[in-house]
Amino acid sequence: MRVGMVCPYSLSVPGGVQSQVLAIARAMRKRDVEVRVLGPCDGPPPDTGVTPLGNSLPTAANGSIAPIAPEPAAQLRTIRALREERFDILHLHEPMVPGPTMTALFVKGSPIVGTFHAAGSSAAYRWLGTALKKLSSRLDVRCAVSPDAEQMAKQSLGGSYTVLFNGIDTDSHQNVLPWPKEAPTIFFIGRHENRKGLEVLLEASQQLPQDWCIWIGGEGSETAKLSERYKHNSRLRWLGRIPAREKAARLKAADVFCAPSLGGESFGVVLLEAMLAGTAIVASDLKSYSRVAQHGHEAILVPRGDSDALAKALLRAVSDTDLTQSLIANGSLRVDEYSMDRLAEEYELIYRRMINAEC
Repeated sequence: MRVGMVCPYSLSVPGGVQSQVLAIARAMRKRDVEVRVLGPCDGPPPDTGVTPLGNSLPTAANGSIAPIAPEPAAQLRTIRALREERFDILHLHEPMVPGPTMTALFVKGSPIVGTFHAAGSSAAYRWLGTALKKLSSRLDVRCAVSPDAEQMAKQSLGGSYTVLFNGIDTDSHQNVLPWPKEAPTIFFIGRHENRKGLEVLLEASQQLPQDWCIWIGGEGSETAKLSERYKHNSRLRWLGRIPAREKAARLKAADVFCAPSLGGESFGVVLLEAMLAGTAIVASDLKSYSRVAQHGHEAILVPRGDSDALAKALLRAVSDTDLTQSLIANGSLRVDEYSMDRLAEEYELIYRRMINAEC
């Protein structure tokens, strides 16, 4: 069985969908399923088995910047790759995003499964609902990574969906040593944009002890503004974009991982990464997060946007060692339910049912 897995976002730019696509492909190959990943790449392909489709164009979308490739050259490369490879199954992640996934729907030559990742709202779905609904009818099977992602797609496109989950590579932290630190440390990583809630953490940090350290990974449209606004806050360490191994090392070292997102999250895979690292979690009480981590069981969840509540939760997470050890122990059990190997098994079953239906 040969599977073509198509990603609309640049595979060389860090992002949740991109990391899922590459990890699912690796897990599939361990199951002796032949997988080729197709997607834009701004630079060398980040993994083996990747067919680059050209550079991306950063595009504003729903409060974020998406590195998509809607220009004709990328679509021609997509069509050529699909014709040459002759895949048994096409697996499109975010199939309604302009670029390679949408092109693959237009030129459909194999059975197609589409996985929907986004949650919240979509301007494209609102304005182009009828056209996108018609195009989505070319999908043979629809999957969603969470009930929130299912709801967003179903409201605009209709159809029925198999709700799965985002997976995590449980082997990814093996042989990773904790990053050196000298003080109680909070770790944030993500795009620096409003919906990620970084400014809420920065406001809360002013209520924390002066000798604490806050690692801030990632970058984005708000980096310059926030770093300037809080330049006198000696607790902050602006790290910029960091490689995956450093991220894992810092997760292992941090006393608390903080996810203060304000909305637009379809799944809490970042919380699973913290659980895998054995780190206590303080996060917003988003529905998508609470499905992965229950308050007081695997994480401390606080009202989104409430910097005072966030500061109190961070203080408690560092000072109450009995609580944090309980959160960490429960998290280590929880993470096994979301292993990438289990997700790959679920998708392989879907692929084989699709092939059998074609016979």
